[in-house]
Amino acid sequence: MLRNFIKITMRSLGRNKAFSFINIFGLAIGLATCMLIMLYVFSESGYDRQHAGADRTYRIASEAAQLGTVKSQPWAAAAGPVAWGLKEDMPEVEQVTRLLKFPGLEKMLLTWKQGKEQKQFYETNGYYVDSTFFRLFTYTFRYGSPLTALNAPNSMVISASVAHKMFGNENPVGKPVEIGMPYGNFTYTVKAVFEDDGIKSHIPAHFFLSMRNGDIGTWVDGQTNWATNNIFHTYVKLKPGANVDAFAKKLQPFIERRGGQDMKALGVSKSLFLQPLQDIYLHSDLDNEIAANGSINYLYIMGSIALFVLLIACINFMNLSTARSSKRAKEVGVRKVLGAEKQSLVLQFLGESVTMSLMALSLSLLIVSMSLPYFNPVTSKSIGLFDEPAMWLAIAGLAIVSGIVSGLYPAFYLSAFKPVAVLKGRLLNHFSAVAIRKGLVVFQFTISVCLILGVMVIVRQLHYVEKQHLGFNKSKQLVLPLQSQDAARNYAALKNELLKNPAIKTVTSGSTYPGIPNVEDMLFYAEGKTNKDVVDVHLANVEHDYFETLGFKLIAGRGFSKEFTADSNAIVLNEVALKELGYTVDNAVGKKIYFNFKDVNGFMQIIGVVKNFNFESLYNSIKPFGFNRFFGNANSYVIANTSTSDYTRLLKEVEQTWNTINAGSPFVYSFLDSDFQRNYEKDRRASTIVSFFTIVAILIACLGLFGLSAFSAEQRIREIGIRKVLGASVGSITTLLSREFVMLVLIAIVIACPLAWYAMSRWLAGFAYQVNISWWMFVSAGLMAIVIAVATVSFQAIKAALVNPVKSLRSE
Repeated sequence: MLRNFIKITMRSLGRNKAFSFINIFGLAIGLATCMLIMLYVFSESGYDRQHAGADRTYRIASEAAQLGTVKSQPWAAAAGPVAWGLKEDMPEVEQVTRLLKFPGLEKMLLTWKQGKEQKQFYETNGYYVDSTFFRLFTYTFRYGSPLTALNAPNSMVISASVAHKMFGNENPVGKPVEIGMPYGNFTYTVKAVFEDDGIKSHIPAHFFLSMRNGDIGTWVDGQTNWATNNIFHTYVKLKPGANVDAFAKKLQPFIERRGGQDMKALGVSKSLFLQPLQDIYLHSDLDNEIAANGSINYLYIMGSIALFVLLIACINFMNLSTARSSKRAKEVGVRKVLGAEKQSLVLQFLGESVTMSLMALSLSLLIVSMSLPYFNPVTSKSIGLFDEPAMWLAIAGLAIVSGIVSGLYPAFYLSAFKPVAVLKGRLLNHFSAVAIRKGLVVFQFTISVCLILGVMVIVRQLHYVEKQHLGFNKSKQLVLPLQSQDAARNYAALKNELLKNPAIKTVTSGSTYPGIPNVEDMLFYAEGKTNKDVVDVHLANVEHDYFETLGFKLIAGRGFSKEFTADSNAIVLNEVALKELGYTVDNAVGKKIYFNFKDVNGFMQIIGVVKNFNFESLYNSIKPFGFNRFFGNANSYVIANTSTSDYTRLLKEVEQTWNTINAGSPFVYSFLDSDFQRNYEKDRRASTIVSFFTIVAILIACLGLFGLSAFSAEQRIREIGIRKVLGASVGSITTLLSREFVMLVLIAIVIACPLAWYAMSRWLAGFAYQVNISWWMFVSAGLMAIVIAVATVSFQAIKAALVNPVKSLRSE
């Protein structure tokens, strides 16, 4: 019996090659799309799963607000004493650790010397951590012990990639490495090497430095205030069986008991909350994250597209199978007359469906393996075909289920034919079958129009944030980091030499620049107010020509100048800072703002006001900002405003200048606009993926529409012949055959528009600045869907209209 089923299946596929190809290829593309997206989703969902006890490890985040207000600012880190206070006070805590991403140290200069041999390079993603770090976080160590690696002061643990770059294939444990920073060079000893290939963590570390050290160690030990310097990423591992909810409820009484006095003195209130370790990468988007995290919303979008594409492919299968049913009606009738039972017919047609789905699965595996080399660069992943073995069981099951679900209705529909009616040639298209086919076409194009609108909004929003004027000039700004003490010391000489280059207009320096993280801030209050009215103002220490170089617009007062030597306590604020402090542009210049720093009350005098600007990405609203000459280190970054199109030549000349002055530091550079656009890197990547798979979804929908239009034309071939004999033109026949499908697409557009508007409004809510979803987007998406549908259907309609009526009517 099985052999007979297989024979019938293969004969059926062979007799209907075009429809079989559309079915198998469409389903294969749907499965391949689903597999690629699932591989991506699995990869994004797998962060921080490798750590022992990850399910009971949490990050302690904080929220601060001005006393007497409800406006709060969620923050990914906490004050220095919080970790050890929790260890002492909370019996549920098994272990704690802290990670410090020190402000201004985005890169560190690593140098290793042995005799005349020297290797030196800048390395990013270096973090200070407590000696307990590897008791909470599990890494595979190539050399050294995780339990003792950070016990000694000035210890260093490096990744295998950094080890290979610096030491080749040697065991580097015990070797000294000099760490160059703007405030000095410090020697650390390599104590261990961890494997970093394929590691998935919200902490993208290249190396770790012990918190006990000769550079910032004394400063760290002095962080005993519970209200200030909230830059320590604090993690706790709870004891097995600890009640998480009960522990979370203890956090507020804990911080009020321990830090109440410090918070009152500063004029703020603070609360602590837990973030499960395994949720941080996808669910956390707080200020001062260690690195850019993923987005659960994008995964929902990707997963929805995978589901929709697979649904469209399955709908194609169902539509074409039911549409072709009349071609097999006599076969069903004969088999029923010969005694075939309904059950055997159902199994036959389900078997055919599953066979095609398994053939589609095989083809989809080939498509996925061929697509991954192109898919990985787009997603910035290193996804392998068999990275998730458990997924393949799910995919195989998915293919079989898809085959069963896709073939379920056709199987019962075909097996229900009455043999008498079939053999007398009275079989008609039942209303229910036709209605279902039309409903499924509407569903397909509803999804397609939603995806088209979604892509249009995403692309337009990203174009908006990339082209939006930010309140300063980000173009043609060359940035040189001064990440070693010698480079910072030689800034004046470097500036003088750079200004001799005719392609450079101005040169300045600052502690930070727009587009990179900046956690330097201070709480200020205005004249006539108290520390209960403080405003959190972000700060940058800048040189006198910073505004001129970057094009910030002064709207009141003045900027910093060489002529004014008493500007050490001067500050230039933006409009938002003035508003929150209670000043106006007209009365602010000359006024004072007060602060409490290390128990010393001080003040700064407002000398100027700049127009509002976006120092951060457009995800964030404009925050209070102040430029000063006191807090921070102005010699952290050199910024040169250039005026050339020959950047190859300019960079070569700048490198020569750099090497002459800073022979001990390697030359590295970036452009400010590129640095700023990195804030949207994940969005651009997601936009590319969504756009590509939207095109795939539309192609699959068109493939099904192509098959249905071919079947419709075939069913009406005699009608077309008669109309032609009676004088109908090719155009009128084409319109006749296309009209029905265009009406279905119009219905789909009406349904899709409100759905797409709701979904994209939710997505846009994540941006502080956003485009409007305009009426023309709906019109454009609708016209696009109609054009695609008409182009798909017209081919078959014109082909049918051009057939000689003699051929179509010769058997009548």
